[in-house]
Amino acid sequence: MSKIIVLATTNKNKILEFKNILEGFKVEIRSVAEFGPLPPAVEDGLTFDENAYKKALHTAKILGLPAIADDSGLVVPALNGEPGVFSARYAGEMANDAENTQKLLEKLKGQKDRRAYFKCVLSLAVPSGPALTYEGECHGIITEEIRGSGGFGYDPVFLFEEYGKTFAELTLQEKNVISHRGKALAEFKSEITKVMKWLEQRLLEEKPPKPDHSQFSDNDWSRS
Repeated sequence: MSKIIVLATTNKNKILEFKNILEGFKVEIRSVAEFGPLPPAVEDGLTFDENAYKKALHTAKILGLPAIADDSGLVVPALNGEPGVFSARYAGEMANDAENTQKLLEKLKGQKDRRAYFKCVLSLAVPSGPALTYEGECHGIITEEIRGSGGFGYDPVFLFEEYGKTFAELTLQEKNVISHRGKALAEFKSEITKVMKWLEQRLLEEKPPKPDHSQFSDNDWSRS
């Protein structure tokens, strides 16, 4: 029987990525959406590591199944690490990609140091708490204007210098090889056999003992 790992996202592309990585292993990737509406995790961590773990553990505890989650964002050293964990809501809680990107460009106006990097942290947690963590980074610079129509988030202003293109100008295949998430997933995949053994051992430890039936000796439901 296959193990089930819940992916704490409703993003179809991420689900496909994980299913592809785990092809051939006795594990079934299920989206959290398949279990009905769940209360959202509180992402109040100060680091990507904390938020990835919070999301994974939150889902694992609610469903009683191993769960995997990622947290990622853009880090700009010249802005003291902004937008960082606030990447998705840099211009406000309800801000969209264009508004976040515009705020970034305005804050960097006139700035010579435009170095930046994307970071992704992947966390696989079991209900009792233990977790495995994988990370990936991709370094580049922030352009002064939007370039390209692909991707999402800050992709149109993140230039990968080796290719001379922004993430929004790359094909999905090109981006997946060099991206922060692609690197984290590659690290995860390289250790997948160890991951499966770790998971099997953890779930075995967490499995509750069989009940002592002597405790039910005074209960005869056949007479009720």
